[in-house]
Amino acid sequence: MTYAERIGALPLQEAPVILGIESSCDETAAAVIRGRELLSSVILSSASEQAKYGGVVPEIASRAHTDAIGEAVGRAVEEAGVAPEDLDAVAVTYGAGLLGALLVGLSYAKAYAFALGVPLIGVDHIRGHMAAAYLADKTLEPPFVTLLASGGHTAVIYTKSYTEFEILGSTRDDAAGEAFDKAARVLGLPYPGGPSIEKLAKEGRACIPFPKMFSGGGYDFSYSGLKTAVINYCHTKEQKGEPYSRADVAASFQSAACGALAERAVKAAKERGADTVVAGGGVIANGYLRSLLQAECGGAGLKLVLPEKKFCTDNAAMIAAEGLVQYRAGNFAGLTLNACAHIPLGKKGKQ
Repeated sequence: MTYAERIGALPLQEAPVILGIESSCDETAAAVIRGRELLSSVILSSASEQAKYGGVVPEIASRAHTDAIGEAVGRAVEEAGVAPEDLDAVAVTYGAGLLGALLVGLSYAKAYAFALGVPLIGVDHIRGHMAAAYLADKTLEPPFVTLLASGGHTAVIYTKSYTEFEILGSTRDDAAGEAFDKAARVLGLPYPGGPSIEKLAKEGRACIPFPKMFSGGGYDFSYSGLKTAVINYCHTKEQKGEPYSRADVAASFQSAACGALAERAVKAAKERGADTVVAGGGVIANGYLRSLLQAECGGAGLKLVLPEKKFCTDNAAMIAAEGLVQYRAGNFAGLTLNACAHIPLGKKGKQ
């Protein structure tokens, strides 16, 4: 019997035990869930090594994943209190991300699933960020509005069902996470930029009138102008020999960048008649943005679902959560599944 035939003969479990594996960038992560219950989550990061170069070096990341993948998976299974034979599926990020890094996790997941005779589930990394909310609120059900803000994507999404969504608006240039990294660089802050900006901003005031997002009736974002304004402000001050507060720059940038995210998410929920806003992606770990979302949603009478900060940045729990969605839909992958460096977020709906 072939692997595909073995998988086709397996009955679907009501609360499957799923191993999630994530290796798209500089975190080697593994997690185990049973239904929506998180049993374990292990993250081994090479971020400190990458910080020496001001960003992620693909070759270094790939080698780090190769060294860490076995340990991450072994610890996740052990800490979950299950045996490998108890697993009902293996979910793994197949894209988007660094190709070499993705191949490490994908190859390991294929071998693991084949050896156990359980389904392999290919997970879109961005869909994983969106699915993290299902672990944060076990009662959460679509429809709802999702705010996605990460290093590579920024979007407002109407989640119609577990497997269907409509993109209401997205970034026209830089993603929010990219803008944070670039603003941090001009301020001389270490990589990654998000935590560095947030920390410095606590010492300053949002008193510099950096440009807001362009106005209009839609939900699109544009961070290029804001990023350029920060760069020009700092460079002009330095060229003129004028002093300026780096903390004020950080606070002002953070205010402008995060304000648009919260405003558009709440606006979309109101216009779509949704009573819940969900947020996901690395930028959602920003404490200022989380407070802003809580205030905006509270003022509008909307329920807000925020994953814990550690499940906003790259992790395998979110991959397992999206794996559960695909498991219940019967969307299993073959052993020929390949890694994809880029996966389109989807087509934008009418505004």
